[in-house]
Amino acid sequence: MTHDAAQSSADVRFGVLGPVRGWRAGQELDLGPPQQRAMLVVLALQAGRAVGMAELTDAIWGEEPPARSAGVLRSYAWRLRTVLEPERQARRTGAVLVSAADGYLLRTTPEALDSELFEQDVAAAHRSWSAGGAAEAHARFAGALDRWDGTALAGVPGPYAERQRDRLTELRLRAQEDLYDCALQLGLHQQSAAELRVLTAEHPLRERPRGLLMLALYRSGRQAEALAVYAETRRLLAEELGVDPGTDLAALHTRILRADPALTLDVPEPRSAPARPARADAPVPRQLPADLADFTGRSALVESSLDWLAGRGAAADEPGSRAERSLPIAVFSGIGGVGKTSLAVRLAHRLRAEYPDGQLYVDLRGASPAPAAAGTVLAHFLQSLGVAEAAIPEDVEQRAAQYRSLLAERRVLVLLDNARDAAQLRPLLPGGAGCAVLVTTRSRALLLSGARQVDLTVLDESEALRLLAAVVGPDRVAEEPEAAAELTAACGQLPLAIRIAAARAAARPGRPLAALLARLRDEQSRLDELKADDLAVEACFQLGYEVLSPELARSFRLLALADSAELPLDAVAALLGTEEWQAEQYAEDLVDAGLLELYGFGRYRYHDLIRLYARRLCLRTDPRQGRQAALDRLLDHLLATAVGVSRLLEPTHALLRHLQPTAAPGLVPTGPAGASQWLRVEHELLSTVVAAALREVPAEPGEGEHGVRQAVDLLLLWFTQVAGPAHRAEFRRLIECAVEAAESVGALGAQARAHYLAGRLDYGTDAYEPAAEQLALAVALAERAGDDCCRFLAANTLGALYFSSGRSVEALPLLRLAKELAEGFGDQASASRVLATTARVLLALGEAEAAVASSAEAVRLARAQGDGVGTVLYSYGCVLRSAGRPDESAEQLTQALAEFRQLGKRDWESLCLARLAECRVDQGRYGEAAQDAAAALRMAEELGKAYCQGLAHTVLGVALPKLPEPAAPEEAAGHLDAALRIFTRLGAPEAATVAGLLAAAPGRERLS
Repeated sequence: MTHDAAQSSADVRFGVLGPVRGWRAGQELDLGPPQQRAMLVVLALQAGRAVGMAELTDAIWGEEPPARSAGVLRSYAWRLRTVLEPERQARRTGAVLVSAADGYLLRTTPEALDSELFEQDVAAAHRSWSAGGAAEAHARFAGALDRWDGTALAGVPGPYAERQRDRLTELRLRAQEDLYDCALQLGLHQQSAAELRVLTAEHPLRERPRGLLMLALYRSGRQAEALAVYAETRRLLAEELGVDPGTDLAALHTRILRADPALTLDVPEPRSAPARPARADAPVPRQLPADLADFTGRSALVESSLDWLAGRGAAADEPGSRAERSLPIAVFSGIGGVGKTSLAVRLAHRLRAEYPDGQLYVDLRGASPAPAAAGTVLAHFLQSLGVAEAAIPEDVEQRAAQYRSLLAERRVLVLLDNARDAAQLRPLLPGGAGCAVLVTTRSRALLLSGARQVDLTVLDESEALRLLAAVVGPDRVAEEPEAAAELTAACGQLPLAIRIAAARAAARPGRPLAALLARLRDEQSRLDELKADDLAVEACFQLGYEVLSPELARSFRLLALADSAELPLDAVAALLGTEEWQAEQYAEDLVDAGLLELYGFGRYRYHDLIRLYARRLCLRTDPRQGRQAALDRLLDHLLATAVGVSRLLEPTHALLRHLQPTAAPGLVPTGPAGASQWLRVEHELLSTVVAAALREVPAEPGEGEHGVRQAVDLLLLWFTQVAGPAHRAEFRRLIECAVEAAESVGALGAQARAHYLAGRLDYGTDAYEPAAEQLALAVALAERAGDDCCRFLAANTLGALYFSSGRSVEALPLLRLAKELAEGFGDQASASRVLATTARVLLALGEAEAAVASSAEAVRLARAQGDGVGTVLYSYGCVLRSAGRPDESAEQLTQALAEFRQLGKRDWESLCLARLAECRVDQGRYGEAAQDAAAALRMAEELGKAYCQGLAHTVLGVALPKLPEPAAPEEAAGHLDAALRIFTRLGAPEAATVAGLLAAAPGRERLS
């Protein structure tokens, strides 16, 4: 663009936040009739991009364009050029509106369009707001809204203008809502209330302005009017849409009803700006639980801890300050219920600006008989930081190293809640000074080098009274000051005990505090327990439990049977045997009672000590049949959901038609992505429920068989959908429980499936000998139980194992049995996979012609079923190569590789790459062979797949010496030596071939 053209473009500006207008050099322009303006709007809102004639036609007229739309558009363009560039000479190229391709392009600067300036102003306001500058953000929002002059694109016709009008109107509404939100933070309550009345009248079904109006009225001392707004909103939504107000508005209504003091508290400004922004390409986990609005006391400790963890202020000069140590750590210890987690969460929220790359949180369940394993926690942390599940190493130390590497250049806050001991913590500590760690623990003996150790004591009298007043209301405390003081003393000033007692009082607003105090006096043993470690906590929990209705008490007890840190609402409903709306009511009532926590939308959790107390109470109170029925309902629901998940991820899996029948419909995941997300989110729930069901086996023979069968089927189906080594140790423990439970109830079918699982797990970790024993036992048990599906699975896997370990003669009858069984229950997809494995066995037995024919038939069957094509193509490729047809083999393997990559099956992808590398060697393409083998080796090492590692090492040992720039002889020999050791350990027949290659390899004598 020439200087004159650029100047001409800069002189032009447009307004679309109202009637469409244009100016040139400060003079308003006549932009012509509505449809000509519609064309200008399309070009202006996409300035700098060429818009074709077809797109313009569709944008202006939609499905009913005029007969000569192209001519009309050219006419509009000519008129607009005349207006925008009146001094342009005839036949000279335009500077503002130019022809481009088969359409037109408008050349302007971003500042030439008022809607662009509006969006820039709003973005700047949000940045100021996020940095804590509410006043600056308020001014910027107001300035952005001042750019509006009525309805956007007023009077402009066409589908495009209509869509943009809706978009801009929504942006304006959000900016107005944000403006009033800022205003309320600045204390402009009365002014905002008047303006919000107008906004809610204009948009009566929009809930956020109504919530802001309620808050503005309440803070203006007009509580009754605030409640009236909610009542009107509820009536309007019911009449117009048939729905209730959303959870945010309902929660605000409840807090106004209770005169929640937190509604009038000032929100603290961020202490400082972030040290540096988070990396744009890195996931930013935000895992902190919600901060407590009524957090009380410990002000000096909060401030000194903030300084310590941020490395500033006086604390920075203390011995062991940030300048002198590698990692700032604060450890808060104390008895259960003293407020360790509340304090740590408050600190973590206050420190978010200091650690912009995210906050990690985990409940380590240190007070539980089964504390969280460091390896499991690291797996979850690594996934949160962007590591694929299949790329997480199996070894805990390797996971810890990977975790420290990821955090080395990031500023992340790690909150490790409820730690058991230092051994559990050490693998979870970052290595660099850029991060910070908060630890809570019941153990005063937990000591970490360089950490600030704080033994948290109970609240002092004034803090305890403020906490009581925050829950029951300041008026009630003022009415009964002596009873209030004695009540907090009776609770031992323990925050959890005070919260529970106060919740009882708040639930009975007409009953004096003295009545609750008298009850505490009558329970002298509980007062004694309040001063003594664990029993003190249980006594406090019991205070809250005793005020529950029978239905709520039963709910409190039964929900602990899942033994999970988190429970989604659907699991709550299954355990209680109710509809979800009723289950939600019970759960919310328990949240109000302080015995359950809301943990995200539709998710609930116990504090781990409360969960232990509730479970113990359930075992004492509820009959075994009732407990078993609740677990069976939850198992039934989870199994039904897992079936739906498997149908999306692996629709023709043989298991799907051979599982325990379910009465529940289960959840319906939204597509494969939703199915995978359910597996990831509910991993802990599946693990704890299966473990609980297998642990709750009755001693009487023959009882509990149904629950064990359900648990084993759920475990089996779940196991088939989880890839990689991240959870192998966890699955091994569950499988061992499954074997023991199935044997104890005498369920042959469940025993067979449990032993099959054990064999599958051993086979997947290359433990061939124990795998063979487990699988052979599974075949025998399944035959006795009449379980053809399990018999098929075990025979097929055992046949493949025998083939992999050079026992092809033994493999053949097992594979033929598996094919016969699959065909017997109509599973042609499984039969095709068995046929593919059989072909490789036939080849190993010297029947090359039969092997190729069998492979081709397997591919035909798989394509007909539309499932499992990749695995049979892989087998076909292996057979063709062994039959001396490497070109055809490479073609089949390439197709298989594409499918595995599309499905995300990295274990099969690595095998395909290794086999393709073998073909490249046969073809003399050694550079490609080395490249594919190296990629296969990296993946196999990540996944812990030894056999594939052996294949890749073999190819590298052969290919590297034949490259144009050959590797050192000892490097190639080293690969062959690694392959020989792997194959020898596995008992694989490839060991003999590799031994011959190594014997002839130069450089072998230099191997250490």
